[in-house]
Amino acid sequence: MIEQEKIKQGVRLLLEGIGEDPSREGLAATPDRVARMYEEIFGGMEENAGEHLSKVFTAESAGIVLEKDIIFHSTCEHHLMPFYGRAHIAYLPQGKVVGLSKLARTVEVYARRLQIQEQMTGQIADAIMEHLQPRGVMVVLEAEHMCMTMRGIKKPGSSTVTVAVRGAFEDGALQEQVYRMMRM
Repeated sequence: MIEQEKIKQGVRLLLEGIGEDPSREGLAATPDRVARMYEEIFGGMEENAGEHLSKVFTAESAGIVLEKDIIFHSTCEHHLMPFYGRAHIAYLPQGKVVGLSKLARTVEVYARRLQIQEQMTGQIADAIMEHLQPRGVMVVLEAEHMCMTMRGIKKPGSSTVTVAVRGAFEDGALQEQVYRMMRM
C-alpha cells in the first residue's frame, strides 16, 4: 500500500538534501504532487496480472497471436529513473485466447512497479503461461533507460532489448517467425 505521508516526508527531506527550501512558493506543494504521482506510476504494486488474464474466449486457432508495440513506462529500481519503450507479446493459444487489451494491461501491471527490465520481461511471460496456459509465450521488451541517457555514461538513443521465451517458443524457428512478424 502506498503511504502518501511517508512519501511527502521523503520528498521534503530530498529537497532539503539538495539544498532547497521545501517551503518556498515553487516547492511548497511539490511533496503532495509527488505523492499523488507515485500513487499513479506505482499503481501496479497492488495489482495482480491474473485479474486481467482471467477473461478468456474459446478459440480453435492454434496460430501465433502477436500483440506488438505496446508502449510502456516504468521506473528503474536502481536509480529511481524512468525507462520506457515497447513490449511485444506472442503466444500460441491452446483452446483459449484473451482480449488483446488484457495483454497491454498485463504489461502495465508490471511496468507500474519499481523494476528492472530483465525481471519485467520474465514476469510478463510467466503470468501469461500461468493464467492462459498456452503452448508457449515469447515476450520482447525494447527500452531506453534514463539512467543510461541522462546520467552516468550519457548515451541517448541507446536501447536495451530483453527476451523471455517459455514452452514452444524455445524453438528457434518459432522465435524467428515472431521476429519476422514484429517487422511487418
